[in-house]
Amino acid sequence: MANDSLTVTRGLTERIMQQVGRVIVGQDEVVMQCLVAVLAHGHVLLEGVPGTAKTLLVKTLARALGRDFGRVQMTPDLMPSDVIGTYVFDGGTGEFRLRKGPLFTSVLLADEINRAPAKTQSALLEAMQELQATIDGVTHPLDPGFTVFATQNPVEFEGTYPLPEAQLDRFMLKVIVDYPAPGAEDELLLRVHRGADPLRVQAEELRPCVTPEEVEQSRSEIAAVTAEEGVVTYVGDIVRATRTSANLVLGCSPRAGVMTLKAAKTHAAMSGRDYLTPEDVKAVACPVLRHRVLLRPEADIEGLSADNIIQAVLGETPVPR
Repeated sequence: MANDSLTVTRGLTERIMQQVGRVIVGQDEVVMQCLVAVLAHGHVLLEGVPGTAKTLLVKTLARALGRDFGRVQMTPDLMPSDVIGTYVFDGGTGEFRLRKGPLFTSVLLADEINRAPAKTQSALLEAMQELQATIDGVTHPLDPGFTVFATQNPVEFEGTYPLPEAQLDRFMLKVIVDYPAPGAEDELLLRVHRGADPLRVQAEELRPCVTPEEVEQSRSEIAAVTAEEGVVTYVGDIVRATRTSANLVLGCSPRAGVMTLKAAKTHAAMSGRDYLTPEDVKAVACPVLRHRVLLRPEADIEGLSADNIIQAVLGETPVPR
């Protein structure tokens, strides 16, 4: 049964889903997963073909949350200084001043992150892990709520630089943005036919629906979610099982277990509960783990996906009673 004390997180979730739903149609699960990461202080890798509203989704979510939004289009010639910023000489004062890059925001969209070379991709590592950026030996703090949403196209690999495992591991969730269901896609077309303009709604009519204080209260509720020892051990059992799977070359690290636990507690609070269940763990397992495993070539040839293997691991791992 839901605990009435979890009114902030549940109410915040419902308001944001309603606001974002005014612009984004048929992607409720994707929005929920992105919100899990935001409330759990995590970063998100969004993977989907062009035209599935990934950029619009992030802009809309940032606006609903009342947070500053920045965007950088990753390209093969992008330099680290284009992302984090650099010192430039000011002729008027005769001094060097910091020209901040798009990194200095609250919500950063790194569009087509796998098009940037490794050196530029690595410029995000310190920011994602330490909430700071070092420029010419000087460390600059970032927004306490700094969140990276990075996108990549799963079908076009020419001219791309695959993300190294170390950077993939920094993303709490990898969210798959698929085509909307037929009914949702028809609703989208009908909205456009009736004159709806998602960009106009997002820019002019969509207003923040939560306050920073509510977000902090929600995070306090999430931290207070209780979990029996058996459920916590269940998370560890799942993570360890990926390391012994015959279909995987690389299983999940201890960080994967930490991220799974944090995401599951957030899912529980968003569902209106102050306690963790195995169902919460199962709900977040694929988004948290799918980018942290490496398939054996034979499994890939057989048509297995990371999600297939994770679901098999879940099915074979005893559920605590």
